[in-house]
Amino acid sequence: MPIYNSIGKQYSQTRVPDIRIVNAIINLLNLPNGSVIADIGAGTGGYSVALANQGLFVYAVEPSIVMRQQAVVHPQVEWFTGYAENLALPDKSVDGVISILAIHHFSHLEKSFQEMQRIIRDGTIVLLTFDIRLAQRIWLYDYFPFLWEDALRFLPLNEQINLLQQNTKRRVEAIPFLLPHDLSDLFAAAAWRRPELYLRAEVRAGISSFALANQDLVEKGLELLTADLNSGEWIKKYGEIHNLQEIDIGYRFIYTTFDKS
Repeated sequence: MPIYNSIGKQYSQTRVPDIRIVNAIINLLNLPNGSVIADIGAGTGGYSVALANQGLFVYAVEPSIVMRQQAVVHPQVEWFTGYAENLALPDKSVDGVISILAIHHFSHLEKSFQEMQRIIRDGTIVLLTFDIRLAQRIWLYDYFPFLWEDALRFLPLNEQINLLQQNTKRRVEAIPFLLPHDLSDLFAAAAWRRPELYLRAEVRAGISSFALANQDLVEKGLELLTADLNSGEWIKKYGEIHNLQEIDIGYRFIYTTFDKS
């Protein structure tokens, strides 16, 4: 059973597409209006709809019925039930492929990347991904060290890039995505300047690392964070972070280019 059938019931409440991520995807895809893209691991379809609103036609692929049921109907978004490893789309049927913070849930990355290559024509594959080894250790991991430990199980960025290159036969480039302080899409480290948001159950429910964690460890961290916020200790320890407008916490866009040589 897809894990989001059990943990994704409130996903659309807090995982609201951020326009800066949308704009970055649009720029990297570099496609004319009316182009067809596939959104693999589309979740509740937030980014699918946002990109459709920018003039693209989107095939949204998602295995979880709980996630799909939260989707907003859009005339330029067509939904497909399925997994990244076995896409129910014809060969060379799309102009671009995206996957936003989803590849760590894929069971077989090599096969997933081969499927992306199979369905795309000459366009770009764009992934938003994460490597904690490239991140500075911010306050979040002091209260919830299991988040750091869990993230270390993700493939290093260079291995992700190598797998994408090997399985698509395309060049792959990476660019940092610096997290703004006011992201609307509340994924794992998105509230880096808003610690109070992690006290909200619905925010944690939209972050798989929290939702799947040992809840005793989560509660321990919440108690410490609540106490430090109430006493002013958090501000004393970490208040300087409020001087930052954006921060590099290991998030990266990786994208392919078609080498016609």
